Amino acid sequence: SRSASPVSCAPGMLRTSACRLLQSSTPPRLSQWPSATRRPAHQPQQQPRGSQLARSLAALRVSSSPPAHARSDSRSSSFADAASSRPRRIYGGAMTVRSSAMSDAEVKTAPRSAVAADPKLAALRGAMAASGVDAFLVPSQDPHFSEYVPTCFERRMWLSGFTGSAGTALVTADAALLWTDGRYFLQAEQELGPEWTLMRGGQPGVLEPKSWITETMPAGSKVGVDASVHSLSETRALRAHLARADCTLVCCPAGGNPVDAAWGASRPAFPDVTLRVHAAEFNGKSVAEKLVDIRAELAANHVDYLVVSPLDEVAWLFNVRGGDLAYNPVSLAFGLVGRDTAALYVDAGKITPEVAAHLRDAGVEVKPYEACEADMRGAAANGARLWVDPDKVSASLVAAAEEAAAAGLLVGSDPAEPRAGKAAKKNEDTSAPEAAAAAAAAAPAAKTIKEGVSPIPMAKAIKNPTELAGMLEAHLRDGVAMASFWCWLDRAVAAGEVHDEYAIGEKVSAFRAAQAGFNEESFATIAGEGPHGAIIHYRASKAGARTVHADSMFLCDSGGQYDCGTTDVTRTHHFGTPTAFQREAYTRVLRGHIALSLVVFPAETTGFVLDAFARQYLWEAGLDYRHGTGHGVGAALNVHEGPQSISPRFGNPTGLRPGMVLSNEPGYYKDGGFGIRIENLQFIVEADTPYRFGDKPFLKFEVLTHIPIQKKLIDFTMLTAVEVRWLNEYHQAVWDKVSPRVQDDEVKAWLKEATKPVEVRTVVVV
Repeated sequence: SRSASPVSCAPGMLRTSACRLLQSSTPPRLSQWPSATRRPAHQPQQQPRGSQLARSLAALRVSSSPPAHARSDSRSSSFADAASSRPRRIYGGAMTVRSSAMSDAEVKTAPRSAVAADPKLAALRGAMAASGVDAFLVPSQDPHFSEYVPTCFERRMWLSGFTGSAGTALVTADAALLWTDGRYFLQAEQELGPEWTLMRGGQPGVLEPKSWITETMPAGSKVGVDASVHSLSETRALRAHLARADCTLVCCPAGGNPVDAAWGASRPAFPDVTLRVHAAEFNGKSVAEKLVDIRAELAANHVDYLVVSPLDEVAWLFNVRGGDLAYNPVSLAFGLVGRDTAALYVDAGKITPEVAAHLRDAGVEVKPYEACEADMRGAAANGARLWVDPDKVSASLVAAAEEAAAAGLLVGSDPAEPRAGKAAKKNEDTSAPEAAAAAAAAAPAAKTIKEGVSPIPMAKAIKNPTELAGMLEAHLRDGVAMASFWCWLDRAVAAGEVHDEYAIGEKVSAFRAAQAGFNEESFATIAGEGPHGAIIHYRASKAGARTVHADSMFLCDSGGQYDCGTTDVTRTHHFGTPTAFQREAYTRVLRGHIALSLVVFPAETTGFVLDAFARQYLWEAGLDYRHGTGHGVGAALNVHEGPQSISPRFGNPTGLRPGMVLSNEPGYYKDGGFGIRIENLQFIVEADTPYRFGDKPFLKFEVLTHIPIQKKLIDFTMLTAVEVRWLNEYHQAVWDKVSPRVQDDEVKAWLKEATKPVEVRTVVVV
C-alpha cells in the first residue's frame, strides 16, 4: 500500500511552483498528478485499506481524544516538547491573554482536563500527524478567492465555528488560533470555542500568521497548506518567510486537504445552480466587445492568454449571472481568453439553452470546470505565455502550467519553438541533462507566466451609462422596499408589538422580495439592537436574537440583488429618547458622511486621501471606527468590489475615476452599548469647477441610495448651514423619486414625514 510521504520543494525547484505531498515514494510523471481543480468529493475519500490516515480518522470519529500514534510520533512529540518551553496563549486554569490594546486581561477557564476536546480539532490534528505536518493553515478562501464561498469550501468556518466572512485559522499540535479584523472582534469572541485563541489582526503587538509561526514554532517545522486556495503571491511570500526561520512549506495534493478528511461525509456537495444571461438592457456592452478589449490588452502585453479566476470577473466578462454563492450572483467557473479563442469552464449542467446560444454567438466555448488546468498545461507546453494576477490565481494552477512548460523545455533547447514540435525531433542532443534542467527551472518563470493585475477589474469597476442607469433603478426600487420596512417597524414598536432581530431581518428580505426584479439579498442582513449593533458584521440567530423595543437603538445594514443592479444601505434608528451621547455620536457620524458626499477632488486621487473627510468629526472628540469608509460595488454583481476603496490603509494605489461606485459608511460603535452607521452608495462624476489646475479634471460624488436618514438622532446645534441644506436636499430627492412609486398610503405618509425639511434658526446675542 502507498504511504503519504511528505516531500517539500527545495529553493532551486520551480520558484513559483506549489509544493506537494506525493502519494508514492518516487515522483510520478506529470500526467499522474491529480487535478488541482478537482471538485469536493460527495462521499468520504477512499483510503487504502489499513492506511495510517484511514485508521486515525476512524479512531477520531469514535473518540474525542487524539489517537495514540499522534502523540507518540517522534516529530509531534519533539514539537510538543519544544512548544512547552515557550510562552503560550492557551492554558488550562487562569491565564493572562494579551488583548488587542496590549493590556492584560485575566481570562478564567476551566482546567484543560475539565474541558471536552473539540472533535473537529482532534480529527484535523490526527490527519495532520498522518501527513507529517506540524501546523496547517486554513484560510477563508475557495479556489477563486471569493469573499463569500460555497458551503463546500467553508473549511475555516466549519472548523472554528466563527461565521464571519474574513479570517484565517492556524492549527498546531497544541494551539488553535483564529485571526480576523476589527469588524469581527466581538463576533469572534462570542463564537469561538474554549480551545481557540482570537488573534486581533491589525492591532499593536499581534503577529500575523506567518510571523507567529516563525517566532513561535521550532526550526524544522513543516507547515501545511492547500495550494488551490492560496494565491501565487501569498504562497510565494509564505514559503520565503518560513525558509528564513528554517521552516518548510508543504502543500497537500489535490483532493488531499486534511480539513476535508476531518469533515468527511458531512461536507456539502458542489453547487449546481444554473446560469442566466445578464441582459443587454443592463450590461451596456456585449461579450464580443469585451473580448475585443481583452485581446487588445493581450497584444499590448505580448501574452497569448489571460487566465480569469475571480468569479465576478468571469460573470462580468461573459455577461452571465449564477447562484453558486450566497448573496453574489456568480457561478463556480474559470475563463481563459486567447488571441482568437475564449473558453468558459463551468459544469455543463449549469448551461441552459439560452445561455448556450448567448455564449455561442459570442464565440465562447463551454468546457468542464476541471478542464481549465489541463488547457493551461497544454498552452504552456506548446510555448504559449499566460497572464495571471498573482493575487487572484491559485499557486496550484500556476504550478501546473510551469510544470508543463518545464517538461516541454527538457525536450529541446529553443524556448521560442512550440513544445509540441520538439518531441518529434529525431536528432535532439540530450547529452547535457544538467543544462536542460537549468533551462527548465529558469525559463518558465520568464516565458510562460506574466504576472500582473488583470485588465478586467478596472474595466468592471468603471460602470458604463447603461450599468449606472440600472444601478439607480435598483436603488429606487430599494427605496420603496426600505420605506415600507421602516414604516412597518416604527408603527410596530409604537404599538407595543414584540419583534426580535432575526424576525426583523426576515421582514427586510420580504419587503425587498416584493419589488420587481429582486433575486436575493446582497449580503446577510445586519439587524443589531443595542449592544449587537456594536458588532460591526453581526448576524442574528434565532437563539440569540435581541428584542427591539421602545427604548432601542437599532442598526440595520442590508442590501439587495436586482436584475438591474446591487444595493447596500445602513440606517440607525432610535425608537424612544436617545441619550445626549448617542445624539452627539450620531451627529458626528452624519457630519462625516456629509463631508465625504460633498468633497471635490482631483481625478486619480486615491481613496486613502479621502478617508479622513469621513472621520474628522469623530477624531475631534477622540472617537473612530475599525473599518474602511467605502468599498466598491458591482453592477448586479458582488456587493464588495475592487480595486477602488476609501480606507485608512494606504496600500491601495487605485486612483478614483468617473463611473466607479463606492459606499460612504462612517460609523461609531460603543462596545456593549450600541452601534451607529450611516451608509449610502454613490458614484463618481466629473465636477463643474471654475478652474482646472494642471488641466486635470476634478471629480465629485452623486448619490444612488434614496432612503430617509432619521432626524430624531441628530443634534442640530452641531450642524452647519451647509450640512442642514445637504440633508434637506437629500430628503427632497428621496421624496421626489421614491414617493411616486409607493402605492401604500400609510407608507407614503411615513415617507412624507421622514423627508420633511428641517429649519434651524440661529439666534445671535450681542
